[in-house]
Amino acid sequence: MPVGIIGHYRCGEHDMGDHHPENGKRLTAISDQLIRSGLDYVVRQFDSKPIDKSLLALAHTQKYIDFVFDNAPTEVNGEAEENFTVGEDSVMNTKTLTSILYSAGAAVDAVDLVMAGTLGSAFCATRPPGHHAEHDKGMGFCFFNNVAVAAAYAKQKYGVKRVAIVDFDVHHGNGTEDIIKNHFKATSEDDKGYLFCSSYQYPLYPFEIEESDTPPIINVPLTATTKGEQFREKLTAHWLPALHKFKPELIIISAGFDAHIEDDMSQVSLTEADYRWITDELKTIANEYSEGRIVSVLEGGYAPSALGRSVVAHINGLIGN
Repeated sequence: MPVGIIGHYRCGEHDMGDHHPENGKRLTAISDQLIRSGLDYVVRQFDSKPIDKSLLALAHTQKYIDFVFDNAPTEVNGEAEENFTVGEDSVMNTKTLTSILYSAGAAVDAVDLVMAGTLGSAFCATRPPGHHAEHDKGMGFCFFNNVAVAAAYAKQKYGVKRVAIVDFDVHHGNGTEDIIKNHFKATSEDDKGYLFCSSYQYPLYPFEIEESDTPPIINVPLTATTKGEQFREKLTAHWLPALHKFKPELIIISAGFDAHIEDDMSQVSLTEADYRWITDELKTIANEYSEGRIVSVLEGGYAPSALGRSVVAHINGLIGN
């Protein structure tokens, strides 16, 4: 089955200020590396559609959704309104709301394409990211939780009984954990719900830790000295057995690449080979239980060259090259 990349140029227009690490150059770096690697000719590429606002309520309160929409800056008589900050650090400019809708829309489009069999797996090259966004608030450069919305959408539209979300961003996916643990519920005895597997450096933003080996949450904290060998050992010991036991019908990846040794956002020292390894492991599980279906959504990764190379390694893993 083909692998696809889903994105939209409007995702690059969200701007949180000069020199901010979460910027549109991240998507340019990915595109450049795809061209250099030749993968742009191998994968199928799709423009995302903006998400229907109503679908955001699958993972967020209507009060919070309206708060973001009502406060999004606009242009009045050709003059841009002042930026607006959601939480402490998630800044909106006049382009942000549109970027948000195309970013969340890509995750939903990816579910449609994978569940329809048009693609075997898909990578969403989009921003802003989403895994820090909780049920009723945004934070950590995130406004709406793309992967949580996509997971709930897969259940609602396609009746998927077991959705696994795995998150290898170097920062804990606190928003995804909040939504799955406190707000997503199984609808019947046959509905096995969700499994969330997260690995992250601790201590590091958002400075929360609750090591857990009990589904639906599998948290694997990593020390600042963690290298690839220790990363692989921990995920082999904790993630992989839980995923095999869960038998997911769909795997959704929060694909953050900021644990790379070249990324200043953390002290963990992973390389492209480590991202390829975990992608291979997840693909093996997907092939066994979910007909190969994987939806991967970009989260962090702030060293442009390392980000681009890591995404290429990740996509090669999805392809099986």
